[in-house]
Amino acid sequence: MGGGSVPWLISLALAAVVGALLFAGGYLAAGGAGGTTSCAAPDPAFEAFCEAYDRLQREYVDELDPEKLAEGAIEGMFQYGVEDPYSGYMPPDEYQRALGDLSGTFSGIGAEMAIRNTVDPDDLAACTEFSDTCQFVVLAPLASSPAEAAGVLAGDVVLAVDGDPVSGSTMNEQISRIRGEAGTQVTLTLQRDGGEPFDVTITRAEITLQEVETSLIDGHIGYIVLNAFSAPAAEQFAQALEGLLEDGADQIVFDLRDNPGGYIDAAQQIASQFLAAGVIFTQESAGDDVRIYEATGEGAATDPDLPLVVLINGGSASASEIVAAALDEAGRATLVGEPSFGKNTVQVWSRLENDGGVRITISRWFTPGHNSVAPEGLQPDIAVARSAETPPDKDPALEAALAYLAEQPLADERPRPEASPSPAARLTSPLVVGIVGVRGIC
Repeated sequence: MGGGSVPWLISLALAAVVGALLFAGGYLAAGGAGGTTSCAAPDPAFEAFCEAYDRLQREYVDELDPEKLAEGAIEGMFQYGVEDPYSGYMPPDEYQRALGDLSGTFSGIGAEMAIRNTVDPDDLAACTEFSDTCQFVVLAPLASSPAEAAGVLAGDVVLAVDGDPVSGSTMNEQISRIRGEAGTQVTLTLQRDGGEPFDVTITRAEITLQEVETSLIDGHIGYIVLNAFSAPAAEQFAQALEGLLEDGADQIVFDLRDNPGGYIDAAQQIASQFLAAGVIFTQESAGDDVRIYEATGEGAATDPDLPLVVLINGGSASASEIVAAALDEAGRATLVGEPSFGKNTVQVWSRLENDGGVRITISRWFTPGHNSVAPEGLQPDIAVARSAETPPDKDPALEAALAYLAEQPLADERPRPEASPSPAARLTSPLVVGIVGVRGIC
């Protein structure tokens, strides 16, 4: 026992010495704030950041990726330093995809995708990643698209992209993988109707989004859906609306449900299709900078005797709320459906040196009566919501809109509104009042 205690005491003494040296080293390193640094602080508050960066570069045990450090710093600056959920950093892939959505054109296969929860179809919030129960499905191939030409069908389940399983990934990640340079190929592993998986190789091409869908209900009710306020949306909408009027529409249902927003100028032009004059919204920035957006006077359906219903829900955001609120407050439309999203901020998007981008809130917008839609959203005049018992082929909000229109008086000999040339979509401003949702189009 006595002989074994000496090595133990020596070890303890050595540990104490090493510990003291490590402490001293740490103390000396902590005093490095007064030393030289390779990071130029733009403000005294950033000196600690520069010191932390230098420390990581000098002392971290493994090799570091400067690009990841930079992206993490930018993301952290927005996440923890800016109390605004709509300002933020977008990595290069996400930024390029978002720009494609806003421009209305991108390179891809031309298919609208969705997430399907096979256990609880109404609980999509539980499907943050693809899994056995959260499937990546084709909602529909776009008309005349490479996906349609390759035989992709609505309802097909995507199991893998270029051989890599989608399980464990997100919708954003897979949309970015499926999109790509025109002329290149992507291979999807699909499952159809529970059958054996099979591969489909598709050559990507330039895709132009058709933001507007129309139909004529009962031979006289014009039904027009707007999916987003992208660059071509205003011109597409004007042409589609004029087409409905020429086909004999004497009542209009304007569907803005699940429309996540887009360009401010597109919102102004589309609202102007129904308003002959007046304020559509105001934009208020710092320093008492106020800009008023008024109707352009070029609308095809400004006749106040032309009955108009606007459908909204919780997915109707920003630019959708601008249009719906303007039409509602002017007494031009009746709102039917559910409360809207509730977003009244305006962002400017800017590219960074790494080809990523930042979106920064620069102002807020208000309705013609200087009301804000945040945070409660627009309240419908006729509240109708889909319930868990609603059959999939039923649309309670549209049915309520049609029932309302059936009670509205029509003048048998009322002249048709005179259609003016569709306004050109001159989007010279980079101001965006969205996007708050993910557009699953690849």
